[in-house]
Amino acid sequence: MSGTPRAWGWVHHLRDGGTTPWADWVGDGDPLRPGLPGAQQLELLRRLNRSGPVSPVLADRVLGASAVGRGQPDLELVGAAAEVAFGPRPVDPPDVSADELLRVVTALLAEDVAAAGVPRPRRRRRARPWRVRYQLVGDPELVNAVRVEMAARGRPPGGGDEIVVVLGTDLGRMLADAWTARCFYSGVRSWEAWVRRQARHDRLPPRTDLAEIAEEWAHRVGPDRVHVVLDASELPALLGVRRRVKLPAAPAAAVPDLGRRVAAAIGLYAPTDQTTALLRHRLRPMLSDAGGPSVGVPEAQLGWVTGQAERMGEAIRDAGYAVHGRVEALLPTRRDAVTAPSAGATLDLALRVLRRGSPTTTGNEEET
Repeated sequence: MSGTPRAWGWVHHLRDGGTTPWADWVGDGDPLRPGLPGAQQLELLRRLNRSGPVSPVLADRVLGASAVGRGQPDLELVGAAAEVAFGPRPVDPPDVSADELLRVVTALLAEDVAAAGVPRPRRRRRARPWRVRYQLVGDPELVNAVRVEMAARGRPPGGGDEIVVVLGTDLGRMLADAWTARCFYSGVRSWEAWVRRQARHDRLPPRTDLAEIAEEWAHRVGPDRVHVVLDASELPALLGVRRRVKLPAAPAAAVPDLGRRVAAAIGLYAPTDQTTALLRHRLRPMLSDAGGPSVGVPEAQLGWVTGQAERMGEAIRDAGYAVHGRVEALLPTRRDAVTAPSAGATLDLALRVLRRGSPTTTGNEEET
């Protein structure tokens, strides 16, 4: 696509920080390269310009970026390209969907994250010899947060002859946590599709079925050494500390949604053996300040999740494990949540992160 003088005039305008929509643009310009940037790239740069100054380097990166996924070409600019009989038709940039714009911005974020490289591991605090010996299993997000905090206090898990702490919360949150962990691992389907698949197969994903986890550990260490924890206020006594152990709030829905989209692109820019560390230790800290509601169980799967929570609670109670908290805490709650991440909210987060530039976090946190 060669474009038109008017289209190239608009490209110059956007590259200089302009925000005028394509439909309102009047003025010509000379070509900057052999082909006109796609409608996604042009609209993305216009939206970046609306939120503040954009460096020339970033502007050129956006204009030259490729859209990841599906293997389709960039969308052409209506009025600057001929109509075609096959393939995507030229579009007006404001009509480009948030999902299409995310195909471009996630490629740029993946490139930034890969360029930053895997951070150096943090120096671990020496383990205190008199600490309580324990293993910590269960909800991946909660378990990881507790492991990191306890390691920082000189009380990491392990050490032999341990008790086993099976940590969980309401099953709706645990499902969201399992999905979130996968989003920053190797990528995963959308939240709605993922939950729907779990319900269709009538099986909980690993690390959310606390009864199954507890039974597995009971065979290894004996049921009397298995503790199911559903009330975080009881963690300090079990782990041998005085101060409360902080559990993280569920992240905004846009955080894992952006993570899974970048995960789909990161392999284009980084070696396979580095992608998980980059997603967890570079990308995720960049999203830590994002606000907004978390994901919740869609209405269509709420009955299935409730039934699974009831089954799990009965199995834990019947097995006779030490339970810290009430098994009713496993029932999904109708907390402030959304049943599907908004592509628009995910795009807003992606643009904010892209504007901040390459990540500067240093040091790994222990991940599960």
